[in-house]
Amino acid sequence: MAGPIPHLNRVAIVIHPQMPEAAPQAEVVAASLRTAGLQAVSGFLYEEPIRKLVRDGEIDMLVALGGDGTMLRAGHLCGPACVPILGINLGRFGFLTEIAHDHWIDILPRLIAGDFWLEERMMLSATLYRQGQPLGSWDVLNEVVVSRGEFVRPVQLEAHVDGRLLTTYVADALIASTPTGSTAYALAAGGPILPPDLRNILLVAVAPHLSIDRAIVLAEGSTVRITVRTDHQAVLSPDGQAPIDLQDGDQVETRASEHTTRFIRFQDPGYFYRNLTPYMYQNPVTGNQR
Repeated sequence: MAGPIPHLNRVAIVIHPQMPEAAPQAEVVAASLRTAGLQAVSGFLYEEPIRKLVRDGEIDMLVALGGDGTMLRAGHLCGPACVPILGINLGRFGFLTEIAHDHWIDILPRLIAGDFWLEERMMLSATLYRQGQPLGSWDVLNEVVVSRGEFVRPVQLEAHVDGRLLTTYVADALIASTPTGSTAYALAAGGPILPPDLRNILLVAVAPHLSIDRAIVLAEGSTVRITVRTDHQAVLSPDGQAPIDLQDGDQVETRASEHTTRFIRFQDPGYFYRNLTPYMYQNPVTGNQR
C-alpha cells in the first residue's frame, strides 16, 4: 500500500560499515542533494550522530548505499521512526534496493520533485521469554528464526498460533517470515513467494523430520509462539543478526509489528513481478548469468 509522500528537505546518506570504499560515493550523493537545495549529511549506518538524527525526527529521508543487508539494517532504524528509505544498490542482489549504483543521478530530479511513491512493508515484532519473563524484543523486516546451534542435531519446536497448538516440529529451524522475507531464507527453505504488500506471517520449517513439511501462511493478526524443547544448543536469530542462545523451555512470541518500513519507489507498482524471474535465474552470488 502506498503511503503519503512526505516533504523531503533533510536527508541522511549512509553506507554499511563493511563498505568503507563507498564513503566517497555517499558524499558525492550528499553534495548533489545540497546543490539541489536540500540539507544532507553522509556517514556510516551505525554512527550514533546519524542514528540520533533519525530517531529524533530530524531526518525526512534516508538514502542507503549497499545491498539488501544494508536495507534491512536501515529498516530496523527507520521503521520505528517512520523515515522512508531510498536504496542505491552497491551489493550483489537487489530485492529491496531501488536504483542501480550508476543511475542515481538520473533519478535525482524526480526525487526533488516528489515524483515517487511509498511502498509500505510489514515488520514483525519478536519477544524472547524465559520462565515468563521478557529478555529482549526485536522489530524485523525479513524473519525471525529459531534453530539448532553448532550441533548438527534437530530441535523440537512447539508452534502455537493464537494460543492453540498448531504442531510440534522436529527440524533444523523454524522461520517466521514477513512477505518481504519470503524471498530470503524462507524461499531457500522451500517456502512460497508472497507479494510484498501483503501483511501475513509465513511459517516455514527447515529440514523437518517426520513433521509438517509445508509452509503455512497465517493472517496478519495472528500471534505465533515458538517453544524450544531441547537438551542441546538452540539459538534465536532476528533478521540474520548475531544468534542469541536459547534454553529448554524458552519461548519466542512473534506478531505483526506496529511499525512499518517504507521504501521510496520510482518504478510502477508491478515492478515486483516484472523483476522476479530475472532475480531467480540471474543469481549474482553464484555467477549464474543467463
